[in-house]
Amino acid sequence: MITPAFELTQDPDFLTIIIKVPYARASEFDVYFEGEDFKFYAKPYFLRQLTLPGRIVEDGREKASYNTDEGTFTIQLPKEVPGQYFEGLDMLTSLLAPKKSRSAKPLVEEIAASAELSEEEEEEFDWEIEQTPYQESSESTPPLQHPYGFGNLRSGVFQRLQDELSDVIDIKDPDQTPADERRRKRLEAEAAKFEPDHYLADFFEDEAIQHVLKYKPWWVDAHKKMTALQRESHQEHDTHTFVVFSEEEREQLRKFTNKSYLLDKRSRHHVYLGLIDILLAYCYEICVNEGDKNVESSWNIRKLSATLCWLESFTCIHDVLVSFGRRVLCYPLYRHFGLVTRAFSDTVMILQLGKAAVLKCLLDIHKIFRESDPAYILNDLFITDYCTWIQKIKSKKLAALSESLQKTTLTKSHMGLELEELEAAAVLVQEEENVLKAAGTVSKQQLLSSASETSDSEESSSTSSSETEGSDSDERESSTSEDGEINSFQGTLEEERTAPLIDCNGLRQGTDTSALGVSGETAKVSLQSASLPGKLIEELEMQMHSAMRLSEQHEGLATASSVSQEQEGNPVPEPDRFSEDTAGKGSFLEVSSKPSPLLFLCSTNEDED
Repeated sequence: MITPAFELTQDPDFLTIIIKVPYARASEFDVYFEGEDFKFYAKPYFLRQLTLPGRIVEDGREKASYNTDEGTFTIQLPKEVPGQYFEGLDMLTSLLAPKKSRSAKPLVEEIAASAELSEEEEEEFDWEIEQTPYQESSESTPPLQHPYGFGNLRSGVFQRLQDELSDVIDIKDPDQTPADERRRKRLEAEAAKFEPDHYLADFFEDEAIQHVLKYKPWWVDAHKKMTALQRESHQEHDTHTFVVFSEEEREQLRKFTNKSYLLDKRSRHHVYLGLIDILLAYCYEICVNEGDKNVESSWNIRKLSATLCWLESFTCIHDVLVSFGRRVLCYPLYRHFGLVTRAFSDTVMILQLGKAAVLKCLLDIHKIFRESDPAYILNDLFITDYCTWIQKIKSKKLAALSESLQKTTLTKSHMGLELEELEAAAVLVQEEENVLKAAGTVSKQQLLSSASETSDSEESSSTSSSETEGSDSDERESSTSEDGEINSFQGTLEEERTAPLIDCNGLRQGTDTSALGVSGETAKVSLQSASLPGKLIEELEMQMHSAMRLSEQHEGLATASSVSQEQEGNPVPEPDRFSEDTAGKGSFLEVSSKPSPLLFLCSTNEDED
């Protein structure tokens, strides 16, 4: 026979049971219900017994229908007490348990122990474990295996699976390591793993962390709805309204084997405190990955939970919070105290939502570990038992646990890692760096201002020097122009002094047209040189060289004439004019009108034909 999938809902008057039986013969089915028992049969499906949390009655108002498209039976059963609230309709594993096996009483018990047990169940739960003095064991006593797992009910597992579990837990040889020794080694490992640089980097550069802190998981909205309804009606509401299980989660609940756990008071304390530790690690994982799962999800949960990683057994809620906070600041990628407080508040909300919310989180953890190769062992040691156990506890226990957790305070000083001192020192260093940067900025500005002043002074000096050079050039140009005027005037006087005799026809006596052309060109050059200083200098040099040649030739002719006169004894006649043929070729000699005649020899470089 096949156990069918089913779910239960309720309203004030009816309990509704939806049973999925695809490919069943709908014409042949049997339904039995009486009091707290319900049974269903439709070949090949058989729901042997469903133990309900409240009583139902057969009074003619019951209804049943079958949906052929979906293959589901919907059965409505009237409540014996209208308006009664049936608690735990989502706890499918507990509902499937036989009625006779729902008791957690031991098979062997002392006389009158049942009365003490009932009183213990009703009294207010004290979350502080009583401390017992340490008793040193004798050396002759053989070493015992120290328990671990859910309720410390397991031992000897790691001796058989040491190779497989070495990557799952951090403690070596847990079977031979007592609880106090595990705690001491855990604290030493956390202190050695803490990195101040990593912590300060996440403390100052927290953009990514602030982003993930804005993420709101499903329990935030569910808690808001529950709080709003409680304020309106001032009574408890079915958590099924706020917590919805997927079909996969329901299927997993049906696969769990129903168990009853015989736990003493100390073991129950360990179980409740371990539940807080596991939920804190799960809340951190959901927050930093914003609800998405990845290959690091299994590592994050088991690494941040000392219950899973070090097989720790806590004695109080504060120790749980301190352990979780230290591990958050030592191991994962994001090491920020804000993530610790966020996981703390999320865990409080989950516990306030009740068993359904806690069970949904545990089912998600079970799935993450089931899909991780080395971590699946933790399901057998812890998570599967937690999923079965949480369905059977009373809701007021979780309410009291959430209240105690909410009253517990956690600060950075509790971490024992000198976080406040590190932050204060880092802030001082940052302030000093800001002061140095400010001083560097001021010095740079001063350098820039001095450089600008220097450039301004250089520009002003260059401007004054250029003005001086301009004035000097103007003076040189003015002097050059004056010199040009003087030289031009002297040249005019020289031309007048050396001008040849002009006949009545306007021609120079003893000259030809070529000489006139030369003199005309010389006059034009002298006129042009007055406006061009460079050409004027060249013209003056040519005139000086010409004058020097003429004077040298004149002295040579005078000496030659005096020597010939002494030899012949005849005076040299003074002709008025000496000229050659009218062709004008060759040289000519002209006599000046002054008392001391000077001979000027003008020659041309033109050869006779």
